[in-house]
Amino acid sequence: MTQCSVHSLGFLGGREIVGRFDGGRLSSDGGLVLLAQLDRQWGLTERLAACLRDRRQPGKVRQPLRDLFRQRVYQIAAGYEDCNDADRLAGDPMLKLAVGRCPQSDRPLASQPTLSRFENSVSPGDLYRLSEALVEFFIHSGAGGSCHGKGTPRQIVLDLDATDDPTHGQQQLTFFHGYYDEYCYLPLLVFAQADGGEQQIIAAVLRPGNVHAGHRSVAILRRIVAQLRAAWPGVRLVVRGDSGEALPEVYDWCEANGVDYMIGLARNPRLMRLAEPLLQAAREEQRAGQGPVRHCHELSYAADSWPGERRVILKAEVTDRGDNPRFVVTSCAEGSPEELYRFYAERGEMENRIKELNNDLHADRTSCHRFVANQFRLLLHAVAYLLLTLLRAALAGTELACAQVCTLQLRVLKIGVRVEQTARRVWLPEVALQPRASGYPLQGLWLLLGGRVRAGPL
Repeated sequence: MTQCSVHSLGFLGGREIVGRFDGGRLSSDGGLVLLAQLDRQWGLTERLAACLRDRRQPGKVRQPLRDLFRQRVYQIAAGYEDCNDADRLAGDPMLKLAVGRCPQSDRPLASQPTLSRFENSVSPGDLYRLSEALVEFFIHSGAGGSCHGKGTPRQIVLDLDATDDPTHGQQQLTFFHGYYDEYCYLPLLVFAQADGGEQQIIAAVLRPGNVHAGHRSVAILRRIVAQLRAAWPGVRLVVRGDSGEALPEVYDWCEANGVDYMIGLARNPRLMRLAEPLLQAAREEQRAGQGPVRHCHELSYAADSWPGERRVILKAEVTDRGDNPRFVVTSCAEGSPEELYRFYAERGEMENRIKELNNDLHADRTSCHRFVANQFRLLLHAVAYLLLTLLRAALAGTELACAQVCTLQLRVLKIGVRVEQTARRVWLPEVALQPRASGYPLQGLWLLLGGRVRAGPL
């Protein structure tokens, strides 16, 4: 006879509070089933997992490569970024269901040692194919899923930015970076935006911690631009970046390949001398009006390493705190200085995407010893982030249409659910699949999302 699992938790108003542990197979991640259906609809993990080569002996394989890839991506998307989490999630009924296994009768998912071996088994060739597949997904999904439909985009903006990835151990190629004042990696992230749609991550390249912010930018752009041009020969491409990308080789390559650019320039004495008359006029206007003043102007400027003069946009801004000039070098011939600077300033939205990637999905959890394994981890986090941006796109027109990743995790994925398996069905009686379920406050939204995600086999 099974011993009853009852635990007294005190009293309230003369009533005893009793905890019982007889709820059955429970999970706190009921929304994973929707994320999995969305994944199947777009074929994301199916496409990317196919880029990996399985070098294991077929007769000894218990966990298929595709399942390992999906398990790792879904765990990261749900907030379980550590491989160690797999030891307690291997039998989670909703994670098993999302990966494509029956929650009760099928074997458990992979454990932490299996996933660690999986992460360390990838080769540089696997990583290159994965990187190409991210761009191919952007192309075949209609340039971002729901940015402009399935037609040919008129313009694609490529936003490049470096971010620090602190390291705390004996990882390969970790070095001290003076600017960040820490031992770190320095990943380069690339987001693509088609015709004003949502920014979608298309590249996440891990780099040693002692390189320049623009290191390998040209090589990465060469690969991405070749793929985009092969799909859409006539599309206009624009590269945006901060002063970390302000390298002569970047300008030269873009100009030689018909790619426009808008890249920030760091202040220097020559630029400040050119800007001084315009800043002086702004100072006088600010003193007269007692308010902040901002005007945009156009300069012609050539650094010693440049072959000639290039167009530079100056933001001459003066506030109560003093001067705040900004410089942007561009190859764009059309557009007023105000229009071009406003367009450049829109790259600030990429900073929000990077914060989501690092703060909500913990993409800086690159704690493997091997550099190649850490690059693979970064790509896994990028795929999880991409999947959540597709979820956000599927919520267009709702209160979560512009929600951050942490909000999507909390309000869509983190749903308590009881799972029951019979001979013919897997039941989720406590999740908001039926109008009678009253415990979930966003039933209508969850049902709407379920209707938008095309039903298909897991």
